Amino acid sequence: MTPQAEAPERQSPRISVVIVSFNRVEQLRENLKALGSDHQIVVVDNGSWDGAENIGEEFPALRFSRLPKNFGLTKALNIGLRAAEGEYILCLHDDVRIAGEAVTRLADFLESRQNVGGVCPLLTDASGNLVAQMRKLPNPSDPDPALQIPPEGEETTAECVSGALMFRSFFLRALRQVDERYGNYGSGIELCAQIRRAAKKVVILHSVTAIHESMPSPMRPDMLAADRVAGTAAFLGKHHGFVSGLLYKLKTALAALATFRFAVLAAAVSGQKIDGTG
Repeated sequence: MTPQAEAPERQSPRISVVIVSFNRVEQLRENLKALGSDHQIVVVDNGSWDGAENIGEEFPALRFSRLPKNFGLTKALNIGLRAAEGEYILCLHDDVRIAGEAVTRLADFLESRQNVGGVCPLLTDASGNLVAQMRKLPNPSDPDPALQIPPEGEETTAECVSGALMFRSFFLRALRQVDERYGNYGSGIELCAQIRRAAKKVVILHSVTAIHESMPSPMRPDMLAADRVAGTAAFLGKHHGFVSGLLYKLKTALAALATFRFAVLAAAVSGQKIDGTG
């Protein structure tokens, strides 16, 4: 009797790309085309109603999860991160388009630089113009630092970046998950803060570029503003002490009351996130 051949051992991917998407199916489709098939791609759809539920049929290799409603970026991101198997993980916004080869170069850079904990591409618009992607981490005196365009050079060290961020999987294992006190806003700044807390740098690599379309959010502006307040308060309270978070809430609540922004007022008082939870 001829012994059965053993099935080849399945190898883990070197790189995983994790995308959380909400009502941007056309941008998501273009992003997946640009990424190609060299890496593991994980997409978590945050309750879209624009046809994104069928995107897995177009890209059979895609690891696709669909949530019944919008739970906010952070919860959906954690679901995607748990499915990521790569040694290097790229968290990518659904309106940022990057080629698969460029993703490989980010991983190569991270592999060669042990003092760097996170790396991201230089972001441009479709015409090649640089877009703002870096800023300082929020602090009590400046709770909402403005995004800035990186200066000229081969690489830029930043406190915080937006749009795309690659890190090693063992950093994620040590972190366990992104703090779910954040809703839609806060997961990116928390990851950057934790990288810096580990005494590593966050670097923008200028030789690797990606296109940031900067599409208007499909979410209601008042809901986004409220979630941003809740996320900022959570970050300040966690990293600068309970009093800092409380003072920010009080100042924001008074300003919202004076300008009749009641959704922001509610978020400042209750800490309510994008999914309605506090």
